[in-house]
Amino acid sequence: MRPYPRILATNLTPSITTKSVPPHVWWSQQGVSMNPVIIWFLIGLALVLAELAVPGVILIFFGIGAWVAALTTWLDLTTSLDSQLMVFAITSVVLLVLMRRWIKGRMYGHVTEEQDLNVDLDEFVGYRVTVTQTIEPGKGDGRVEFKGAPWNAMADESIAAGEQAVIEKVDGITLKVRKG
Repeated sequence: MRPYPRILATNLTPSITTKSVPPHVWWSQQGVSMNPVIIWFLIGLALVLAELAVPGVILIFFGIGAWVAALTTWLDLTTSLDSQLMVFAITSVVLLVLMRRWIKGRMYGHVTEEQDLNVDLDEFVGYRVTVTQTIEPGKGDGRVEFKGAPWNAMADESIAAGEQAVIEKVDGITLKVRKG
């Protein structure tokens, strides 16, 4: 038995009790009220459409949760508003936790917890560079040109501008070089 408000046919006018009344409409003392299935469906539709305007892949899970609540209400598995809200909340949170990363990965490419933005610069070790600004030991204010781009450079020995050097180590944006 549904706990939704229903009025006995004896309280209604004859025109309301005809077969032309759509099955999804209930009658209340104040007039026509909507079936919770329709309400949940419209809430879900609004949330899914809002997802199109709001980036982040979050609202779609709440929209699907509303549709699951509509389905369980339509199948008479949930009859009270409390049980419908529980189905909505649990479904939404479970979908959000389990599927958000997978969907974002499919839409935006591979997403990891901590994106490694550092390229493996150790592969530069052993390459020859041209010193463009004299490198003095301990100062770290020298400059070299590597693959057409200027880099900060440091060395344990003095290297004059115009000389060749070899990369020993990469430390952030500074190359540690030696005479070469």
